[in-house]
Amino acid sequence: MWCLTGFEAVNEALKDRRFARLPPPGIKRPKAAEHMKEFLRVEAHSLLQLEPPEHTRLRKRVNRAFVARQIETMAPLIEQQVNACIDQFIDDRSCDLLKTLATPVPVTVIAQLLGVPLSLKDDLLRWSHDMVKVYTLTQSHSDELTANQSAADFRSCLLTLITKKRAAPEDDLLSLLASHDDPDNILTDDEIVSVCVLLLNAGHEATVHQFGNLVNDLLQNDCAPRGGFSDLTSAKRVVDEGLRHDAPLHLFTRYAQTEMELAPGITLAPGDQIALLLGAANRDPNRFVQADTFLPERTDGAHVSLGGGIHFCIGAALTGLELRILCDTLFRRIPELRLTKQPQYLNLFHFHGLEALQVSW
Repeated sequence: MWCLTGFEAVNEALKDRRFARLPPPGIKRPKAAEHMKEFLRVEAHSLLQLEPPEHTRLRKRVNRAFVARQIETMAPLIEQQVNACIDQFIDDRSCDLLKTLATPVPVTVIAQLLGVPLSLKDDLLRWSHDMVKVYTLTQSHSDELTANQSAADFRSCLLTLITKKRAAPEDDLLSLLASHDDPDNILTDDEIVSVCVLLLNAGHEATVHQFGNLVNDLLQNDCAPRGGFSDLTSAKRVVDEGLRHDAPLHLFTRYAQTEMELAPGITLAPGDQIALLLGAANRDPNRFVQADTFLPERTDGAHVSLGGGIHFCIGAALTGLELRILCDTLFRRIPELRLTKQPQYLNLFHFHGLEALQVSW
């Protein structure tokens, strides 16, 4: 497929309605494998795989839980969880930050947001790790069978919770999605399941990788904010530069919806796929000064790491809040943090993150 690498080209394509996540009507997709039936069932109503009007209806419902003022109310919970994790390893004088901090905090936040009992955190992590292996293009048949079973287990767990939330609603996303307060926009159980699976698999995995990438950038460039992230404007600038310089996702794909000229001499037919190379666009030397350098104070900052248009990341505000609190609390409590081993990147297709982040103090 043709790949777009420039910042402006990728940014425009993300918002161009001539491209979509699905092929246009009449273009058949490959037949799904029977052994992936349960996995595909929970993916069927994913916001990432829908287009209007279905996408508009479902996203409108989910958006109510992700307005900025609602997300900000989660700050105390996030800070509490970060401090609890740091308490467990601070006396060890060394650790793998991905294992001890980056992984447990986001899954706790997602569980709290959804209304899933925290006792199920280990199950959520296992299901997520099993399922995202299928996004890599290098999975084995055994990996696919495991992902299919985890999808079935995740769905079964959520269906039980949905029934409970309808009977006794609480202040959480599952209760909101399961309610019938809007007769014109009632979600099916399978739609609710797809939303929750997406929030865990995409939101959790991406946040873990971005935290590791950002802390690595800060330590590698000796510009860790020893005074913390207390200034919101500066904190947002640092987080955005991390998303630009070392994004947790490097690729999105889109289908052409009509015949069109992609570039002089390049014509796309309906159903042709293109690749939007987010990592390349974020390092476009025609858009950024010193594009390959991590510069938290840069004045030309921007990125396409969270997508754009109708598919702009629904959890962007939550991700930003988590990253700010994680870094703020970490560097405030352990200002002498330093790398003890050069990090290596995971050999993954879909996500972009580190194998480990070994530090000491």
